[in-house]
Amino acid sequence: MIIAVDFDGTIVEHKYPYIGKEIPFAIETLKKLKEEKHTLILWSVREGKLLEEAINFCKERGLEFYAANSNYPEEKTTHDHFSRKLKADLFIDDRNLGGLPDWGTIYKMIKEKLTYEDIYNESDNAYETCPKKKNGIFSRFFK
Repeated sequence: MIIAVDFDGTIVEHKYPYIGKEIPFAIETLKKLKEEKHTLILWSVREGKLLEEAINFCKERGLEFYAANSNYPEEKTTHDHFSRKLKADLFIDDRNLGGLPDWGTIYKMIKEKLTYEDIYNESDNAYETCPKKKNGIFSRFFK
């Protein structure tokens, strides 16, 4: 798959224009997805020097993207201060409807081709199969 990944709020905590602390397991998960032959594109509002800082931040941690803010590395990225729509199969962004799941869940969704509904139903079923607590003294008063 071609996966477009936001930077601020997704790979690092949102501190734009500064670089926030790395979100736990973001880099490791993205490196694993790349090892599994997914194409990763950095998709950010950052441009120029700020974009280079984000690219270097990831590179220093062993993560290199196929392209940044473009579909191909050789594509020009100057678009008069607006982000182009990318051709991607999946977008990972903290501004998703429902927010950003943890990186373990993101990996599981991609690896097992799951939807939010699948994850929700999985957790709902796990809750239903939990053993019921025995009735205690308070259960007699609060029925």
